Amino acid sequence: MALELTGGCLCGAVRYRCAAPARPATWCHCTSCRRAAGAHAVAWFTVPGASFAWVEGQAAIFRSSPPVARAFCARCGTQLTYRHQDSPGEVDVTVGSLDEPDRVAPADHIWMQDAAAWDRPVDGLPSYPRSRQKT
Repeated sequence: MALELTGGCLCGAVRYRCAAPARPATWCHCTSCRRAAGAHAVAWFTVPGASFAWVEGQAAIFRSSPPVARAFCARCGTQLTYRHQDSPGEVDVTVGSLDEPDRVAPADHIWMQDAAAWDRPVDGLPSYPRSRQKT
């Protein structure tokens, strides 16, 4: 694995390792991510599912909607991953759970149509009403 990333939950009960992001990380402002994290947005990066492994403990799984499974620490509640059945070969990982989050900087903002009225990023990154524009 050329670049390996490691991370885990707040209490240390659950740890993971994975490959470098498959594409640039993003800030998600959708209602589901906001509620799952209790925050205005969640920064995610995507890796090939085959590169992701739990290396200590085991995350609990919550199906936040029929196609989505979110993994989190059952002890401290840290949100760790997101898997969507339409992308079975990928796993999204929370940037904030990385041991070195500065290694994965978000490149844009998605689902701004769901963002709170006061949540208007001024970081100069591109923003999209829903998911990223297809190129």
